[in-house]
Amino acid sequence: MNHSYYTSKIYGATETAGKYLWVDIDQLDPGKGKIHGLLSNTHRQAASVHLSFDFPFYGHILREITVATGGFIYTGDVIHRMLTATQYIAPLMANFDPCMSTNSTISYFDNGTALVVQWDQVHLQDSVSQGPFTFQTALHSDGRIVFAYKEVPIDITEIRSVNHPVKVGLSDAFVVLHEIEQIPNVRRRTIYEYHKVDILKSKIANSTVVEMLPLPTCLQFSSCGPCVSSEIGFNCSWCSRLHRCSSGFDRHRQDWVDKGCPEAVLNMQQRTTTSITTTTSSTTTITTTTTTRARPSTTVTTALPFTSAPTVAAEVDEQREVRLQTGLLVGISLVMITMAAAVIATVYMYNHPTSSASLFFIERRPTHWPAMKMRFCRSSGNPAYAEVEDPGLEKDDLVVIDPKHTFVISGHDRRESFMDSKDGFIVPNQRERFLSDHC
Repeated sequence: MNHSYYTSKIYGATETAGKYLWVDIDQLDPGKGKIHGLLSNTHRQAASVHLSFDFPFYGHILREITVATGGFIYTGDVIHRMLTATQYIAPLMANFDPCMSTNSTISYFDNGTALVVQWDQVHLQDSVSQGPFTFQTALHSDGRIVFAYKEVPIDITEIRSVNHPVKVGLSDAFVVLHEIEQIPNVRRRTIYEYHKVDILKSKIANSTVVEMLPLPTCLQFSSCGPCVSSEIGFNCSWCSRLHRCSSGFDRHRQDWVDKGCPEAVLNMQQRTTTSITTTTSSTTTITTTTTTRARPSTTVTTALPFTSAPTVAAEVDEQREVRLQTGLLVGISLVMITMAAAVIATVYMYNHPTSSASLFFIERRPTHWPAMKMRFCRSSGNPAYAEVEDPGLEKDDLVVIDPKHTFVISGHDRRESFMDSKDGFIVPNQRERFLSDHC
């Protein structure tokens, strides 16, 4: 199938071509393959992986990706909470939880020309009894993307998407920053998805393979002539201010707009149209003039509505923007006042421990709360993925995410912390110091 940016091919279980596209990581060089310790022991987590080669994605060169436990790779460079929304490579995006089984692992292999990421023996948190899934994706230096499936125990169309999106395919987007005139140095970030490749979920089964081949894009041209004369299915334009060829819809959209490339391209097209009109025959010019004189009222009547409508719409939009910014300013002011009051109250209670307010909070200190249970693998209450962790945390560190608290336990510092079944998570000797000061 042709998807404008990619051509996809699906190989069934009986086709020979699909069998050679599955990469057996266990049989490769053990020094290059790596099991990601953090992702293999957490739920709804993502971590960065650096590529040893240039990987073209929608015509853009990537050197770093973000692997998520949910069966997909995030390809954006702007981290936000909803990683599953746009800019992804998803062999099988679903609510996978590696904590459901000790055999579940997430590993990757980089040989310098391709990166293979494998989700091995992972279970769906919503349907643990429906068997493990094993699948992988391979990113090649020439831009090819391969989805290979070894074990798919159920029909993908039956996977529930209530707690997590279910997707198979690709997506890319661009980020645009909008200046807010009423508030200086504040910009609003908007993410626009400009293209998506959806693979039919009903085609995915055991031993199937999906191969996606990249198609030419405007970004591959480095000069004006080949750019404007290209015939690749895109309306490519050359912007001399950026020395870049683009259709106007790619990850560099912000630069394209800031440098005035749309206006420059439009002016060039108008000049080209004017020169073509000038070289037409004089017969056509005379005929056009005669038609205009014969029906002068039609021209005046149709021109008036189109000149007045944009003005009314602009005024309405401006009024809405003013009301929006006023509400934003009021909200920010209330938040700042609340924070200032909280700081003042905290300082007062710290300096006056015997006051009624201080005694009120002492009586309700954390030692009287129910015991907090550390959940190494349970963070399903979080609506989105945690922020991307540093690659250095892969081996020795474990991130524990709780709906109200987040702890980072380092493998080198586990002697310095413990879990008290009654008082919760505290540092040694902190409890004794707290009791001696306040009791």
